[in-house]
Amino acid sequence: MGAVSGAGEAAHFFRHPAIPDVDLLRARYVTHRFARHTHDGYVFGVIDAGVEEFEHPGGVVRAGPGSVVVVNPGVIHDGRAGAPEGWAYRVIYPPVDVVAAVAAELGARPGTPAFPDAVLDDPTAAALLRAVHRAGEKGDALAASTFLRTTLARLLTGHSRDVRRDDPRRPPSMPRAVREAREILHANLVGPPSLDELAEAVGARPFPLLRAFRETVGLPPHAYLNQVRVRAARDLLDEGLRPAEVASRTGFADQAHLSRHFKRTLGVPPGAYRSARRNGRVVARGAEEES
Repeated sequence: MGAVSGAGEAAHFFRHPAIPDVDLLRARYVTHRFARHTHDGYVFGVIDAGVEEFEHPGGVVRAGPGSVVVVNPGVIHDGRAGAPEGWAYRVIYPPVDVVAAVAAELGARPGTPAFPDAVLDDPTAAALLRAVHRAGEKGDALAASTFLRTTLARLLTGHSRDVRRDDPRRPPSMPRAVREAREILHANLVGPPSLDELAEAVGARPFPLLRAFRETVGLPPHAYLNQVRVRAARDLLDEGLRPAEVASRTGFADQAHLSRHFKRTLGVPPGAYRSARRNGRVVARGAEEES
């Protein structure tokens, strides 16, 4: 079990073998602030205490006790305390294919389900999210897998909409220059090009590329690159590599640089995350990382 000592904040990051593709996080944060970031899958959380405040495409939203927080895949958001005492919550992170499979079983139209509201008032869904966590923490495989599917079914039937391929509400298609720039960044985590070099490589001018990248992706190229680096770091940590080696392989200046971005994105430091993959659970307290 990975452990980090500190005061005032605690985070437990884990998976259950019965739902191996779904990360679970139970945490209390006071001063911690999540950086603007995205997830490949969905975020469903229930606020147990306090208030969480976060930027969302619809503006700043606040979620108090009992509220269910929902973030769709690929949506830029952050997170911070909305009250002096901070907030405590339980979160599940199911990938798109898991949610889409449940939606298909419910008879949804082809497409990726989307949730238009970032904060829901649904006591039943809140109770189900807590039940997923309790079952996972107790090691109850049947209950964990059952409550996960029941939770997703409740959220899908009560709060989602179907998004078809021709849905006009989908984001605009990605310009060629932005798509090629992303490919270059993915291929150059270590020693990436400057903005001028990136623009030249894709046949664009620096500022128009920067503007198009931000408008399409939601982040400027340097911030997007750090998100890609964090995802690559997760993969290497899953393989058991130590944080210092992971930092050098993914283009971070050092372990401290990796730790700062990793914790601002996932809520736990990389050393504790690595322990979760080795022992099945992360317990992280405070902002300092184990060596």
